[in-house]
Amino acid sequence: MSTTTSSSLQVSLLLSLLLSLFILTSLVAVSAGNFYQDFDITWGDNRAKILNGGNLLTLSLDKISGSGFQSKNEYLFGRIDMQIKLVAGNSAGTVTAYYLSSQGPTHDEIDFEFLGNVSGDPYILHTNVFSQGKGNREQQFYLWFDPTMAFHTYSIVWNTQRIIFLVDNIPIRVFNNLESIGIPFPKGQPMKIYSSLWNADDWATRGGLVKTDWTKAPFTASYRNFKANACVWTSESSCVSLSTNSLQTSEWQNQALNAAERNRIRWVQQKYMVYNYCGDFKRFPQGLPAECKRSRFL
Repeated sequence: MSTTTSSSLQVSLLLSLLLSLFILTSLVAVSAGNFYQDFDITWGDNRAKILNGGNLLTLSLDKISGSGFQSKNEYLFGRIDMQIKLVAGNSAGTVTAYYLSSQGPTHDEIDFEFLGNVSGDPYILHTNVFSQGKGNREQQFYLWFDPTMAFHTYSIVWNTQRIIFLVDNIPIRVFNNLESIGIPFPKGQPMKIYSSLWNADDWATRGGLVKTDWTKAPFTASYRNFKANACVWTSESSCVSLSTNSLQTSEWQNQALNAAERNRIRWVQQKYMVYNYCGDFKRFPQGLPAECKRSRFL
């Protein structure tokens, strides 16, 4: 074998090795959590199922019961991502909830709730933030896509400065830490991740005017690609950094909106917001909550 041929073979082998490493690294980088490892099904009997080796979870609702699951871990700050495909067709009366929450009468909570509707009408995405047991901070949005046709990513970034709600990595809402003016902020209570599919036809669709059509049951929502880049609360009352993505970063710890993201949140709030508690003067005749004067997304 000539020196030239030998060198070419070595280069070819090296390139093949590098390509294999690149493919392996890419696969690891996008790896997500496994539902068997990360979650417990908590209610609904066989209406909640973990499938495909732990890569898919489905919740179902029928006239007898809904279903739900919760994370094994508690988190104190982090970024949580979940891909969800919502109930298709006539989902009126149903609610698919996906949220972080602690326990007790002074609990903290960060909510996504998807309010079903009759076929052809858009879902309403309902958001809320509880701190020290106090909520009543609702903002609601239509989505700019059909959330029943494909999976979309719903994310919560939670750090000591702010909470950011994102849909497909587009920010839709920010709740800032305004403890400086006496507004409690969720920062001292570790929270688990919860999700449930349940019947709320007394209020969910057009204020309860449209009831659940049980001839369309069972209703099913699907989940995949859970990722947590977060601090996990341990039994020793300490926080251990954990990521279900091998390329763990700490970007979330100080994450805020850049100029492009501020433009996107303006676009969402101008085009798709359908309710904002900070504009509901009838609900707060004595004056809007104090944070409303400072609740900008900057």
